[in-house]
Amino acid sequence: MRRKTCLVLTVGVLLAYYVYTPFPDNIEEPWRLGYLDALMRTVRNLATLAEVLGISHFMSTIHFLSSFEEVSPASDENITVTETAFNNIPVRIYVPKRKSETLRRGLFYIHGGGWCLGSNAMFGYDLLSRWTADSLDAVVISTNYRLAPKYHFPVQFEDVYNSLRWFLRKDVLEKYGVDPERTGISGDSAGGNLAAAVTQQLLNDPDVKIKLKIQALIYPALQALDMDLPSYRENAHSPVLPKSFMVRFWSEYITTDRALEEAMLAKQHVPVESSHLFKFVNWSSLLPEKFKKGHTYYSPTLGGSELAKKYPGFLDVRAAPLLAEDSMLHGLPMTYVITCQYDVLRDDGLMYVSRLRNAGVQVTHNHVEDGFHGAFSIPLLKVGHRLKNHYISWLNKNL
Repeated sequence: MRRKTCLVLTVGVLLAYYVYTPFPDNIEEPWRLGYLDALMRTVRNLATLAEVLGISHFMSTIHFLSSFEEVSPASDENITVTETAFNNIPVRIYVPKRKSETLRRGLFYIHGGGWCLGSNAMFGYDLLSRWTADSLDAVVISTNYRLAPKYHFPVQFEDVYNSLRWFLRKDVLEKYGVDPERTGISGDSAGGNLAAAVTQQLLNDPDVKIKLKIQALIYPALQALDMDLPSYRENAHSPVLPKSFMVRFWSEYITTDRALEEAMLAKQHVPVESSHLFKFVNWSSLLPEKFKKGHTYYSPTLGGSELAKKYPGFLDVRAAPLLAEDSMLHGLPMTYVITCQYDVLRDDGLMYVSRLRNAGVQVTHNHVEDGFHGAFSIPLLKVGHRLKNHYISWLNKNL
């Protein structure tokens, strides 16, 4: 009996040690976040083990485990949910059941997941789309796209762009009762990256006559040149998205060759001939003073040309929207950006806000002091409810 008691106590202590993570004092519901972080660390550890043993690719394992979160496209008392394809890209369409005397707003949403994970069928995204459609009396298009490691850039970009172009066709908007003057795009994390990238691309597409009224970017990933930003330094081991995981996402988006990941971690992936691009991500001039405090800007470390020649995607503006010229940014629509204090991607969003404002774009920036990556799309967290309420309020006023 005594041995069993000691064993139970020992297991309990070890479990508590594994689950417990010290968080900043202003983090709401730290124990709930701790359990969530422990679960995600466990999934990453299992994926690492499966990869080491040669069972499956790291991202494939996580994708398989996360697929259990997917839900069917079932309609409810307020929203009709259907599945179809836009230019061969699977989408879910959420349409309010209540009658409308006017054309509805239309929001095109892109899920996150580091270009490797996730789908529009995941519970959190399905719930978000239903809530958005009902709250705004809007038609929501939630798109999928092919994922790494099976597919690499520019496939994800092209899938989203082709799906968006289909949605913006006059006959498609008419079919779903969407006002062509009130269409917008949104996405979180990698979905925010894709939203920003396709919105830029749309500016120079003469075949698309209907333009977006707004873009709403939720803690977007916007560049892979400098992963030594203050946000990467401060949040290297933060919950949900530590630096090592984000670097792996970026490298997998471009290639399965782990050499690129190693070069990114070593800050030696940008060749000398591309050094001029650092002016677009120079945090010493683009970040507000409060986010630079306590940090020193070092001149970029440059690497050889071999990796960039083999895998040039990370230098492409379609993969890294922060690399766009000011002349391109000038024509972008009204923009909403969410950044979170405890997020490696915080400074990507902050720099984009600065560059957009400098280019004359109207920007609303919601910085969440007690926020962390993933808070927006994770159900049941109080901070997530606050984020979504602010997001819906902005869309209601501006879309």
